[in-house]
Amino acid sequence: MSRLRWCRVLRPATLASAALAMLLAGATPTASWAQTQAQPATQGQVQVTELAKGLEHPWSLAFLPDASMLITERPGRLRRLDAQGVLSPPLEGVPKVHAQGQGGLLDVVLSPDFKRDRLVYLSYAEAEGDRSGTAVGRARLSEDARRLEDFTVIFRQQPKLSSGQHYGGRMVFGQDGVLFVALGENNRRPTAQDLDKLQGKIVRINPDGTVPRGNPFADRPGARAGIWTYGMRNPQGMALNPWTGELWESEHGPRGGDEVNIIRPGLNYGWPLATYGINYSGFAIPEAKGETVPGMQAPLYWWKKSPAISGMAFYDSDRHPAWRGSLFIGALAEQALIRLQLKDGKEVVAEERLLRDLGARIRDVRQGPDGGVYVLTDAGDGVLLRLAPAQAQGDGK
Repeated sequence: MSRLRWCRVLRPATLASAALAMLLAGATPTASWAQTQAQPATQGQVQVTELAKGLEHPWSLAFLPDASMLITERPGRLRRLDAQGVLSPPLEGVPKVHAQGQGGLLDVVLSPDFKRDRLVYLSYAEAEGDRSGTAVGRARLSEDARRLEDFTVIFRQQPKLSSGQHYGGRMVFGQDGVLFVALGENNRRPTAQDLDKLQGKIVRINPDGTVPRGNPFADRPGARAGIWTYGMRNPQGMALNPWTGELWESEHGPRGGDEVNIIRPGLNYGWPLATYGINYSGFAIPEAKGETVPGMQAPLYWWKKSPAISGMAFYDSDRHPAWRGSLFIGALAEQALIRLQLKDGKEVVAEERLLRDLGARIRDVRQGPDGGVYVLTDAGDGVLLRLAPAQAQGDGK
């Protein structure tokens, strides 16, 4: 039965219920389903504050230095929510996007040197004829934060193969200032294994779109120089692990087999040759050779029944000690926020479901500069929420 928590000053919070933890840390080809089970997390509760509503399929958010934030809406709008909670009209200067199917305006990240250069990076679906693909561009945010100036495309997924599915689109700046971009395989499964195509890959590029030194396939004839890893299906989340410095990624499997991966250069993450899932029709993936395949990287963690995972964020703030050391991942189909409890920053030991009573698809999750957990719901009337564990009530923060 649901347990609701009414919070002082805050709006009614929603249930935080426990779910079975499923562990596959350090997967090997001999690991069985029974070997992946761990103890479920204890039941918990969460406080929820609604910060903005009326967003049309929001996809991502980025925090600005002045305590405001930028929010993307998939139909092609970029909005600013100021520190007083006022949502702006759509900013001018946003590129035209292909807002069909799963496409549209996707991720937004700030330049690591934003205070100096005011550069904002956007990923989005871009059409070419009857097909589309993922593109990345950058522009300067005007001083009054009402428009983007001098928008320039720095990267395009080639060839363009999507008819509306599997764009990926998450972006993360590495510690060395290079930009990682996660790319879906456009629902063209075999392309994830083709190094002459940018489908089903994570690419590593400079902030201006050029290819930095050190990419693993830069000198291989016929391969795209920007490729960092391959064999991905539809990456929906990506973040730097604050304790290890490694890049982590989460992606949709087919029917079953959603994954969390640790990203390391040059590795093949298997799709569609290695997968824990099957086709939505109920039949096996035609190209699949098994759940794991020798020479291909097994996931750190996976789900037998797909939650349809989306954005992800590590939590390393001292503001909410109960959540420190967690990895948060949104779930679209399950309409929940998943909290994975980590051990030593690298091993999943328990799993918890939050926000199930909300009845909303969770598209993105971020740790704010104030230590709060911020969540976007994916709906025609989407909302931005700030979360805190229920035991934080009365802590004065």
